[in-house]
Amino acid sequence: MYPWKRVEFESDSTLRLIHEAFIRGHHVSITTPNNLTMRKSITSAFCKIIQKMDKMPTTPQALYKRAKFKEQMLPMAGFDVIFMRDNPPINAMMLNFLDSVKNDAFIINDIQGLREANNKLYVAAFDDPKNEIIPITHVSKNKEYLKRVIRESKDDKMILKPLDGMGGSGVIIIEKNATQNVNSLLDFYISGQEGKSNYVILQQFVEGAEKGDVRILMLNGEPIGAMKRVPAEGDIRSNVHAGGTVEKHVLTKQEKLICKKIGPRLVADGLYFVGLDVINGKLIEVNVCSPGGITRINKLNKVKLQTKVIDFVEEVVRDKENKISRKYNLRKKVSDA
Repeated sequence: MYPWKRVEFESDSTLRLIHEAFIRGHHVSITTPNNLTMRKSITSAFCKIIQKMDKMPTTPQALYKRAKFKEQMLPMAGFDVIFMRDNPPINAMMLNFLDSVKNDAFIINDIQGLREANNKLYVAAFDDPKNEIIPITHVSKNKEYLKRVIRESKDDKMILKPLDGMGGSGVIIIEKNATQNVNSLLDFYISGQEGKSNYVILQQFVEGAEKGDVRILMLNGEPIGAMKRVPAEGDIRSNVHAGGTVEKHVLTKQEKLICKKIGPRLVADGLYFVGLDVINGKLIEVNVCSPGGITRINKLNKVKLQTKVIDFVEEVVRDKENKISRKYNLRKKVSDA
């Protein structure tokens, strides 16, 4: 995950997961991508192990304030579950380290799934020929092609954003008739440092975007909670970190259809806990690195979504252990025959 000192303890979703696991009596350690290491062919990490307390902290905030750590290098294969909660863009070297333990620990989300889905191409490439759930999307770093797309578009405005952005950063509306602005904006977004150019997304503007979007949390291919995010006045970005506010939300028929269509694909790719961003019935993004929203959805609906997440991973580990035990017992019968 990101460093402990950067945790916003009043709203942090990762802290809710840590607290739920801790109060159930699990051994919980945290580490950052930069703390991964390898020794004698064993992938390990310099971990901060949360120490047991005389009095169990009843809230995530209390855990954050009272937590004491023991620092030690630990083998990653020794853990039952590894939560991937680092913010995008994803650290490719981190995934390379964890490739060696993916068969030993349950990693949520799956390493290969993260490779495929950690940027906005995952949604853009989803099979939706009639654009029933995905807005028309173009991804390129070819400026002339993107300008032609804008000219030929039937819409007066489109959304422009960086391929690897997060938290609503860099999301702007471009207008078809403002050709001079479009040219300079594309130059700015595509031109990178040291001569390296960047991919950008040019996307159909979904009507109603100014009224906000819906964040849906998905667990094992099913929706477990949602909230509506409303932009600050004069802004198109609904992200809370960009100044937006949240409201209680009940999934619409179209939003349920989106979940039904993409759910099986998420599970097949090992993306068990993700956040969907939906605007007016269209899927805009799938957040797979560190989907947030647990705290706010909990408060709006008087629930504890973290209990469902930890229930799920406990069940996965239990099933895995039962299979190992069954195999051991059957093998013993054979060897004893």
